[in-house]
Amino acid sequence: MRKLKLQVQISIDGYVAGPNSEMDWMAWNWGDDIKGFGMELTAPVDTILLGRKMTDGFINHWAMVAGDEQNPEYAFGKKMHDTHKVVFTKTLKESPWPNTVLATGDITEEVNKLKKQEGGDIIVYGGASLVASLIENNLIDEYNLFVNPTAIGDGMKIFNGRTKLELIKSLPFSCGINVLIYKPAIGA
Repeated sequence: MRKLKLQVQISIDGYVAGPNSEMDWMAWNWGDDIKGFGMELTAPVDTILLGRKMTDGFINHWAMVAGDEQNPEYAFGKKMHDTHKVVFTKTLKESPWPNTVLATGDITEEVNKLKKQEGGDIIVYGGASLVASLIENNLIDEYNLFVNPTAIGDGMKIFNGRTKLELIKSLPFSCGINVLIYKPAIGA
């Protein structure tokens, strides 16, 4: 069965965005160390899950990066652009994006169907409500929390109830981010 990984930037006080979706608190001065980890994390991935609200920005950004061979993020941008995407939505009837399909049914059924298919790992980047639903329904197999050295005091959360996790690894990076890698705790 395929593994569903979460990769998300999170504040030290547990928020993934400000109250109005602000992301200006995130560390983006990534060095080669954390960029290398990102490439390693996504290497076995062949499917990306996204929430409807973040899809336009995500797809447009990585299409721009993948279209510029001089961009230092070109290799990663090409991976993001070329990887098959599944967008969870209740409002769209057809996908306006290339290499993207819509998931409109029950989240547990849709994700379990994807996990049972042949292929590599699946990764989810957001949005917050999609990730919160995945967590609530115990669908994430590996949590990669990119903990930023910033407390923002208020905002959007992905953990809305008790979630027991088991630490696999903790990795500090030169930009100040610590990546905490967890799996669901046994019996959770």
